[in-house]
Amino acid sequence: MLTEVADGVWVRQSEWVWTNSIAVRGEDGLILIDPGITGAELDQLADDVAGLGIPVVAGFSTHPHWDHLLWHPRFGDVPRYALPANAHLAGQARQRAQAMAAESASGVPLELVALVTPLPADGGPVPGEIIEHQAHAIGHAAILLTDRGVLLAGDMLSDVLIPLFDPRQDDQLSAYETALDRLDEAARHVDVVVPGHGAVAEGPEVAARLAADHAYIDALRRGREPVDARLGPHAEWLDGPHRSNLECALGR
Repeated sequence: MLTEVADGVWVRQSEWVWTNSIAVRGEDGLILIDPGITGAELDQLADDVAGLGIPVVAGFSTHPHWDHLLWHPRFGDVPRYALPANAHLAGQARQRAQAMAAESASGVPLELVALVTPLPADGGPVPGEIIEHQAHAIGHAAILLTDRGVLLAGDMLSDVLIPLFDPRQDDQLSAYETALDRLDEAARHVDVVVPGHGAVAEGPEVAARLAADHAYIDALRRGREPVDARLGPHAEWLDGPHRSNLECALGR
């Protein structure tokens, strides 16, 4: 079910990697951000959205990974926006995104995957301030809703995922350092952070999330093995990505 985490900001979590679908009330209606994941969950999300009694006027994708490029017919034939770099890459890699969605999430309307268009320079119907960076993915966006004290962080600041590098880009260490500095500044204005995956952070947990990602990146920068509570026997599925991060950071 959708849970209101701040005024006009609702979150519904998927069982698939604790993925968060977000609904934000704008001036003219709802903006759905990264809705997912399975067909059944999208059906349930559509029920929840209908229950709010607010029309969906747009969608928004925070970055060009398949699990953030999904949609459902019941959300309506409305514009689905992304930052220009995201929209360009999503268009180029649409078939791959469809194939990954078909493999990982049953019942997803594949014909609606990755149909995003560049966000207008004025932000269109998407409220708040867009924070663009290149950590984790090309054209990654966070959304700062200062008036509601909320930061929508995309695939950053998770309590279950370590920072994950983008193999298509060079120098992800620097990209992450830049991104975390920008998110650090934005977080000074909020009490709630909604990550793309994991639990919503509130109060002191916001600073703890930033500190954890900073510490992980700092350790890699120094050529050391990070000490991170998100790693360990309870999360063996992160071993591969973590080793990949180490190899990337050490230039192997």
